[in-house]
Amino acid sequence: MITVRKSEDRGSVELDWLSSRHSFSFGHYYDPNYMGFGPLKVINEDRVVAGGGFDTHGHRDMEIISYVLEGALEHKDSLGTGSVIRPGDVQRMTAGTGIMHSEFNASDTEQVRFLQIWIEPNEAGLQPSYEQKSFCDGNSMGGNGTSGLRLVVSPDARSGALKIHQDVLIHAGTLSTGDREHRTLAQGRKAWLQIAAGSVSLNGEHLGAGDGAAISDETALELQALTDSEVLLFDLPPTY
Repeated sequence: MITVRKSEDRGSVELDWLSSRHSFSFGHYYDPNYMGFGPLKVINEDRVVAGGGFDTHGHRDMEIISYVLEGALEHKDSLGTGSVIRPGDVQRMTAGTGIMHSEFNASDTEQVRFLQIWIEPNEAGLQPSYEQKSFCDGNSMGGNGTSGLRLVVSPDARSGALKIHQDVLIHAGTLSTGDREHRTLAQGRKAWLQIAAGSVSLNGEHLGAGDGAAISDETALELQALTDSEVLLFDLPPTY
């Protein structure tokens, strides 16, 4: 079963420095039908104007992933980490017992657009930690200078992925028009597909930029790029 979450149906926040779209309930936006999908609790698409950003604030007991689509995002935290995240980079922050951080647009002239993703960990009270890695090889998030999805987050850090404290796999990358990807879900597992850019067909279902799809009771996923696209596929545990 594939249930489409249309881009225009997402929650929204409009401030003078921020335009944000929420796939799931977040902050002042509440939809009882979209409280997350398994351990996947937040997918926010944030656009921050030049010089704008999120002042220092705290988190606990959450795995927080930042995925930059355009521009550059400057990160600072209470662990002493200072970094700039760009397209092709993926950041994982384990909030655990508590962490403070800020996120600002690193440019004085251009906006930054990024996905803020929260995943509930498999245990509370973890030691806070930070990890960042570039998965851009050549000119493509897909790796090896070609299009395609690659594993960027996993619970065992296999294949060079960032380590997450939950039974979740995240595949991400770009697809050129006409490219096809076949993915198999283990029996009982669920998935969420988020379209960051472009348009794709998922098992015959058309999805455009900003759309998401909750996938359950499916084992074979056939993905075709209808235009040049960038997508994230979350492979989620069967029960939660």
